[in-house]
Amino acid sequence: MSSPKILITGANGQIGRVLTEELRKMYGQNAVLATDITKLDATNDPFEFLDILNKQRLKEIVEDHHITEIYHLAAILSANGEWNPAKTWNINLNGLLAILDLARDKELDKVFFPSTIAVFGTTTPRINTAQDVPLLPSTVYGMSKATGELWCNYYFNKYGVDVRSLRYPGIVGWQSLPAGGTTDYAVEIYHAALTEGHYECFLDENTRLPMMYMSDAIKATIDLMHADKEKIKIRYGYNLAAMSFTPAEIAAEIRRHIAEFKISYKPDFRQEIAASWTESIDDSNARNDWGWSPQFDLPAMTVDMLHHLKPMLQK
Repeated sequence: MSSPKILITGANGQIGRVLTEELRKMYGQNAVLATDITKLDATNDPFEFLDILNKQRLKEIVEDHHITEIYHLAAILSANGEWNPAKTWNINLNGLLAILDLARDKELDKVFFPSTIAVFGTTTPRINTAQDVPLLPSTVYGMSKATGELWCNYYFNKYGVDVRSLRYPGIVGWQSLPAGGTTDYAVEIYHAALTEGHYECFLDENTRLPMMYMSDAIKATIDLMHADKEKIKIRYGYNLAAMSFTPAEIAAEIRRHIAEFKISYKPDFRQEIAASWTESIDDSNARNDWGWSPQFDLPAMTVDMLHHLKPMLQK
């Protein structure tokens, strides 16, 4: 089997930048095309500007670069999405439909669609949330992702599109600052610990949320896309878990390495969003179907985050 030619939308995002780099290490620089609405730097080459709603340009790029797989990461996230619900719905849903239509028409090999714990809502059991539970999301971002899951399942069943999806928890990584999510505090807190010695958290100290280190998120994504098609039993978003913690717990872990670090709390509108989400996830389907297993817990993540950020921030 020949190597895939991969297109990544939203390649400048928190996950997109790391995933692009990892896939290029795996398949070669020219095998992975990064796309986004802006270009950050030359390391993104090969790169194409792409507004995901421009279906004609998307089609041209897929044809010109002989694309066989798409990782569709372009989206507006939870906190930012609440400022412009109509735009968020338009980009998140119609962008996905453009990808799915093209995958059907061009008979692409695979599509990856990132879903999220934001699909869960206040009616969802909060502890050890099962794979199949009622979804009543409280944000337009969660609504768009829950609907996107249904579209993915539909295109697989109706047209045979090999679309695969994960419900990402909050993602923590040192490679870039996050871009408008409700779990952003778990990245910001490490930066603040090293540069300011203090962090004012926008969530309450006891708000427990599912989280995952970036290395595990990338591993899960690639493992899912590499799994045999017959092993993929769920097409609407696999539950995915690694750890759950509160702001107070991550602060305590940081103080094991930076004793003088302090945290204060000033919950804002994101607290209401977080309170509607689940606290922990049952990801047994992912573990059983295609062998998912995380490698990082909170202590290991903290050591690795501080190891990478310290030389970057304390120059």
